[in-house]
This record gives sequence, C-alpha cells and structure tokens, in this order.
Amino acid sequence: MVRRRQRVLQGMGVSPGIAIGRAVCIATKALEVYRLPLPASDIVQEIQRFEEAIDQTRAHLETTRSRAGERLGEELAAIFDAHALMLSDESFRGRIIARIRSEKVNAEWAVHKTVEELDREFRALEAPSFQERREDLVDVSRYLLRSLSGIAHHELSEVEGDVVIVANDLTPSEAVRLGRENVLGFIIETGGRTSHTTIIARSLHLPMVAGVHGVTELVTDQDPVVVDGDGGKVILHPGQDILQRFAAKRLQLAEERRLRLAERDLPATTQDGVTVRLMANIDLPEEIDDAISFGAEGVGLYRSEFLYIERSPELPTEEEHLEIYTRMLRAMSPHPVVIRTFDLGGRRLARDVLHTEEENPVLGMRGIRLTLALPEIFKTQLRALLRAAPRGNLRVMLPLVSSVEEVRAFNVLMTDVANELEQEGLEFSREFDLGVMIEVPAAAMGARGLAREADFFSIGTNDLIQYAMAVDRNNDHVSHLYRPMHPAILLMIRLVVNAAAEAGIDVSVCGEMAGDPLAASVLAGLGLRSLSMSPDVIADVKQRIRRLHLADLEALMDECLEMTTEAEVKSRLATSLDGMTVPDRP
Repeated sequence: MVRRRQRVLQGMGVSPGIAIGRAVCIATKALEVYRLPLPASDIVQEIQRFEEAIDQTRAHLETTRSRAGERLGEELAAIFDAHALMLSDESFRGRIIARIRSEKVNAEWAVHKTVEELDREFRALEAPSFQERREDLVDVSRYLLRSLSGIAHHELSEVEGDVVIVANDLTPSEAVRLGRENVLGFIIETGGRTSHTTIIARSLHLPMVAGVHGVTELVTDQDPVVVDGDGGKVILHPGQDILQRFAAKRLQLAEERRLRLAERDLPATTQDGVTVRLMANIDLPEEIDDAISFGAEGVGLYRSEFLYIERSPELPTEEEHLEIYTRMLRAMSPHPVVIRTFDLGGRRLARDVLHTEEENPVLGMRGIRLTLALPEIFKTQLRALLRAAPRGNLRVMLPLVSSVEEVRAFNVLMTDVANELEQEGLEFSREFDLGVMIEVPAAAMGARGLAREADFFSIGTNDLIQYAMAVDRNNDHVSHLYRPMHPAILLMIRLVVNAAAEAGIDVSVCGEMAGDPLAASVLAGLGLRSLSMSPDVIADVKQRIRRLHLADLEALMDECLEMTTEAEVKSRLATSLDGMTVPDRP
C-alpha cells in the first residue's frame, strides 16, 4: 500500500477539542437533477409523488427533532420547527406544484429550480440570519430530493470505529443526526462561529473546524485524520508521531479539564490578591448548566436574539420570554444574569417586520435603534424582563448604543411598560440594573457621558474592533486587519475602564478577547475586573489569572499603550508575560 503524504490544512476552530479518527465524507452538495418533460396525463400522478415525498420528509424531520429534544433540549430541537414550517408553507409547496403543472416537468426538477430561485433571493439579503434561513432551505430541499430519488438518508450505524465527518457544509439537522456515539468531530468547508450547526457541535462537545476550503476534494472515506478544534487545524494522513502527539495532547487536555473543574469554586485571584469575576456568555438557555459546572459567577451576556432566530419568522411570546428568563435567573442566583435586549436589525427583520431592505444592515436599523423605532413589537420582551426582575439578579443591557439620548429614550419606554404592568396588576419590579454595551467607537469615546446614565458597561470587543478598524473579520480579504491587540483598541478599552471607575459603575468585557487567556491577561492589566466568555474556557482563563502578578502586568500595559503597532505589543507581551506568572498553585 502506498502511504499518502501528510498534509496540514488551516481553518477556523469553532468548537474546541481534539478528534482522531477515520474520515467519513458526507455528500452534502446538491444531488444531480435532470429535467424530464412529462405528458399532460402524468401531471396529477407526479404531483401526488411530490406530496408523498413531502410526507416522508416531514416524518423524517419529526424523528430528527425528537432525537434532538432528547439529547440537546427543547430550545435546540426547536431549530427544526422551521423545517416543518417550510414543508407546510403553501407558498413553498405551491410554487413547486405550479412549476410541475406549468412546465410539465418531473418533481425533482421543480424542487431544484424553485429552491434555486429562493436561494438566490436569500443570498441577495446577505444578513447572517438569512444565511441561516438558507441552511434551512438547503436542508429541507436535500431531504425532499433524496425522498423523491429513493436515496436513503445517510446513517452511520454501519460504520465501525471512531469517525470524523467531512462535508462541504453541514446543516443543523445533519449535525444532530450524525452526532452519534462513534462520531468524534466535524470538518466542513463552510460555516462560522455563530451558525446553528456550530452551536450544536459545541452542545455535543464535538471538535469542529470550519472554513477548510477544498477539504472534500482531498479526503476519501476511511482516510486517517486529526481535528484540532482549538488551533483550527486539520491534519490529513498524519504520521505515527503526529498521532501519538495529538493522542497525548487529548489526554492532557482531558486531565487539565478535570483538574480545573475540581477547582471551579476557587476565585480567579491573582498572586497579589486581586480578584477578577469570570462570567459566562450564553446563546441558549440550556448552556446555564455548563456555566454552573465551569464555575461561572453569573451570566455576563445572554444573547436573547437567539429566541427570535430559532422561532423566525415568528416572535417569541411574553410567556416564553418570561419562562426562559426566570429559569436562568433562578439557576444562577445570587449571581447576576445580564440579558441583552434583542440585537436584531437590518435584514434580519426586514422581510418579516420592517418590510424594507437596507443597503448596509451592519450600520443600519439594528440593536437599540430598532427597539426605539418599533416599541410595540419589542414591548413583549421588555414586559417579560420587568416581570422576571423579582426572580433573581437581573441586569438589562442595551446593544449598539451610540448616544446618551438612546439610553434616556429607553428609560422612558421602560417606564411606560412598567406603568402598563402596574395597571394590569401583574407582579413585576422596576428595580434592575441597566447597562450599555460599548461596541461603537462613539460610545467608547463618549463613555463618561454614558456612565452617568448607566449602571454598568460591557465592552463588546468583537464589534468594537470591527468598527474601529473598519474590518469585516468574516471577509477573507481583510480579516488579517482585525487586530485585537492594536494599541488604538487597547487605548479605547482603557478609556472606557477609566470612565466607569470615575462614575463608580461596573465594567466588563463580553467579546472574544475575554475568552482568550492571553488577551484576558491584557484586559486585566488594563483594569478590567469582570470578564464574560464561553463557559468551556472559564477554567483556562481562571488558571491564567491565578498565576499572574497583576501589578507588574499593569506596568507592562502602560508601556504597550505607548506603542504604535500590534506587532510591537505582541512582541513585548511574548517576552515579558511568561516572566510575570508563577507555576500553578497546589
């Protein structure tokens, strides 16, 4: 047998961990579909065949949803309700049936061409939420075409040994369906950190690397492969030395995690006695259990818009909001739970609510702007927040604030909502902390004024860096310009920290910088005493902070703030930071 050459591919590590196994390539690209003209006498029978395929697909998706509910909880299982809605959507089915009749063609071709048209419409909208709607569309159409073609859905029950799934793309239902006992990880050519598929991979604790362009052309079934979900690397045909190294690394990571979890109740206190509060970023309510198990001292960011994304195009009811907020508040009590109001906007709601389109949704009607523009829609969430306030340590945070006027207008809106609840005789509380998310340069530069209006700040470094550097970090052409350690970014963070200190209010960071042990050290050196991150990295950040001498680090950051390039900052940190840490405490 000829031994194939080892090859290392770089992608985006979106779900951490190490997987070592044999590749199983999933044909997720569209099946080849041909146009077959039909005589008029066969049209009724062809439509009946299409309807039977709809029924078969619906039954299969119901099974998938049930499996997701058992393994991942109802919130994640609800993702598949969108698929069922699409199958029941008369406009979707009607367009396909109309094409069969008008063009006198086979059902496969009618499905293919209709989905192709809808896909173009979704692509034109560009917003991330409609990319997820495209995933739903692709998922449903793939199942429909398989049912029409008599092709069985791919199962892994007959695959022996530990496997890694390799695919061009992977929709949420496939991630659940394939996330069986013998699946160790995923490698896909597309996808990003916030897709539903990524969320499911994290929930299953399966390593995943996305954005590995061309991997499906390089891998065949049963090829040995290593997935490094932490480093974002895929190693094809690894040599024995590589296999041994990553097997050892996997054992080491498991042991380190066990030891860190054993210390979950220890505070993140530096060697010179400064404590940093570590909280969790939450996308889905069931992640509260992970946050608690990793020792989070609260929820620093709950992205409530996932409630909408999972239910789209419907909006969650007031009772659904209240149930989820209450569950989180009670589970995390007495620690705080920071619930960010819907960060929806631009084309996310354009089709269903605004009935308009925006040329540049990132800079358009989104976040707090949309809440103030459409108060009647967003009052549902605000009512639920006020009703949940007595049930725990609630903090409400406003996204994309750029001016003091927006905070004042929101306070007026909340007063109106509270008055309505009072008139209705419902239990609620007007007492809660109101925070501002600092993610717009104008908010950072105007932090002193905002600090007089807010009870706390949370710095969203992801958008702050993106806006400040004028860089779309998901754009391959300019992503190298996304520089968290750029002195200008560090100066803005220091400015916000100082403004909060002067006003006597809390300030935290909830962006990705907080979840990186090195960057978290830098943030602590800039004066941050509260950080919020993905639950599974809390132990790593805590370990790093407990090894630091913060006084020395603060002096180092004063030096870095005088530098002019990110390269200079990184070089200085590389030569100095290790000398400021001590071995792990016994």
